[in-house]
Amino acid sequence: MIVVGAFVLTGCRASLSDGLLIPPITEGAERVTRLWVGTWIAAIAVGVLVLGLLFWCLIVYRHKDGDDELPEQLRYNVPIEVLYTVVPIFMVLVLFFYTARDEEILLDTSSPPDNVVHVIGKRWSWDFNYVNDDVHLAGTQARLTGQDGVEATLPDLYIVVGERTEFVLTSRDVIHSFWVPQFHQKLDMIPGRVNSFAVTPTQTGTFQGKCAELCGDYHSYMLFNIHVVEQDEYDAQMEALRASGNTGLMTDEHNMEKLMERDQNLIREGSR
Repeated sequence: MIVVGAFVLTGCRASLSDGLLIPPITEGAERVTRLWVGTWIAAIAVGVLVLGLLFWCLIVYRHKDGDDELPEQLRYNVPIEVLYTVVPIFMVLVLFFYTARDEEILLDTSSPPDNVVHVIGKRWSWDFNYVNDDVHLAGTQARLTGQDGVEATLPDLYIVVGERTEFVLTSRDVIHSFWVPQFHQKLDMIPGRVNSFAVTPTQTGTFQGKCAELCGDYHSYMLFNIHVVEQDEYDAQMEALRASGNTGLMTDEHNMEKLMERDQNLIREGSR
């Protein structure tokens, strides 16, 4: 039943080999998938072992007719206690090692990106600064009417397929979280702080992004479209923003909290 439900929730496109995750669209997402699947394999193995031992004890040591004597009473068993103390600690350390390793790689922004997008979260929409192209888009709160065509009114974010795009994340008011499910990673946007990560998309298409941190009354309205396109279409969209007068970068003048001094150098001068 759980497996069937998971297939329904993922639109029946997921597979067991991918841990029933939404199919990824970035290079780094495969690393997340491997960690996810490996963790589930370890968890299932532990579950099978524990349940097997449980049922073995229930069957072997069950009360038998004519056996009215109490079994030998033991206060402790040092080898077993050492075993069930050391083994869980070892498993947690192994999981911590692989998680920390993959997190460090996924959040590494030392390689020069092809494009930089400064994403600003606000209640309850998004602003996008296209740093390399010196244009911006100011988003407005979605109107979820339940009618067709609502997605076309959401803020649109464009990135180029096959190119490394770095997302620089800040917040104007409260904690938000930038999440595109197909990236298989998300990152919080904390007032006064700068967080960043980079992705290289591997396929074109339009996908849905959202805030993944409860941020107030209209948290569920905080949606956007992300378009992974070819270079010529991306250039056309940048030109359309210029033609609409959206030149220059939006600043932090409307932020409720100024950026910490140590993070100032992480934001381009024009958007501070």
